[in-house]
Amino acid sequence: MLVKKSIRAGVALFLFVFFNMPYASCNIGPSGPVVFLTLEKTIAIAFLNNKNIQIQQREINVARANILEGWSRFFPKVSADTAYTYNDGSLNQDLIQPKYAKKDIGVFTGYRNDNKLVGIIKETLYDGGANVANLKQSELDLRVQDETLRAKKLDVEFEAKRLYYGLLLAHETEHVVRNFLRQAEAHYENVKNKHEQGTVSRFQLLQAKVRVSNVIPSLVEAVNAVELIKDDIKKLLSLGIWEQIEAEGRLAYSPIEVNELLFLEEANRNRPEIILSELGVNISKWSIELARSGYLPTITGDATYLFRSDYLNNIFTPKHSNWTVGGQVSFPVFDSMETKAKIDAARSRYDEAGLEEENVREWTAVNIRRACLDLIQTAALISSQEDNIVEAKEALRLSEIGYDNGVATNLEVLDAQVALSRAERNLFEGVYDYLMAEAFLARTIGRGYLVEETYSGQ
Repeated sequence: MLVKKSIRAGVALFLFVFFNMPYASCNIGPSGPVVFLTLEKTIAIAFLNNKNIQIQQREINVARANILEGWSRFFPKVSADTAYTYNDGSLNQDLIQPKYAKKDIGVFTGYRNDNKLVGIIKETLYDGGANVANLKQSELDLRVQDETLRAKKLDVEFEAKRLYYGLLLAHETEHVVRNFLRQAEAHYENVKNKHEQGTVSRFQLLQAKVRVSNVIPSLVEAVNAVELIKDDIKKLLSLGIWEQIEAEGRLAYSPIEVNELLFLEEANRNRPEIILSELGVNISKWSIELARSGYLPTITGDATYLFRSDYLNNIFTPKHSNWTVGGQVSFPVFDSMETKAKIDAARSRYDEAGLEEENVREWTAVNIRRACLDLIQTAALISSQEDNIVEAKEALRLSEIGYDNGVATNLEVLDAQVALSRAERNLFEGVYDYLMAEAFLARTIGRGYLVEETYSGQ
């Protein structure tokens, strides 16, 4: 019996401390200054710390380097060679070289100690359009990487909105449950006083007490939901698990005008996935040109300037220098159908890219329709719940007055409390659903905050 009393006393003390704290939370681990978050600040920190965004920014640098490499193919390549060769046997230049020859014969035939310094210039004059196609693809790939980065930012922004609005909803839910608990406790005290005066039955007292007990688990669940979603936000923002964060503001919304056609037009201009599908079609088109270059000739040119002598101290003289200029034309005669196979494959990829573009546009239209319907539905729900809350508050007030005057039952008061709590939770959940429908619409049409500047942490 003593053990049971001790357990009951411990539970009562815990509940007293727990429910008289401003915010019930687990204060395990080191604590620091609280970071107060707005939606814009949450998105900015997420952009700064998200690893996928950082990786994609490096891919943009790679794409820029590929463009530079594509341009380099249009310019000549200059190289310098030097060599030394010892020949055991060589021509006797004194016997075969005229005394007043313009060039030393060894420049052409070689020396016993053969020293060479050669400058070479090579240029591809025409390659069937392969270099042009490669450059165009590189430029398009840079746009692909830019749009991919924008898509990743929109995804991160949507996730930031989901978690930020979710934290606001969790706080509102906790607030509603705390109010419900206070109402239940106040009613229990009222019933307890009436029972002590002998005006109500013990059954009504037990009803009121059970209601208080049933609300406590809901409050614990609401408090835990706040902490869990905070942890999700910390993970998104790459913050330490022990860092303290709080969301500024309350859960609220501003209705927007729903115009499906205007949203679809904006999506066709701005949605990254649509732009990426268009770029995919263009890249595939240039792939056909690149493959087709295998049927066309390749024209190259080169020039060399050579210094050659048996002694380094007289190598840089007119008699020991020589230059050449040449060109080459290569025309494919038969390549075992390799070029045809490449062209056929490129054309198939081009057709696939066109189908993919159509598919993306169709899914975009479906998602816009879904978002518009969700906005209309949740706006209607919010409007109805706003009126419902006013009526529920009045019903609770009248039931409490009626109960005090003996014209209303205990059950009517309890039902009125439940109805008010449910209406308040429905309202906040409706606001959250509206904000998420708006966020989904913004993601679908490619609209967002897209904070570009680096967050300073201030």
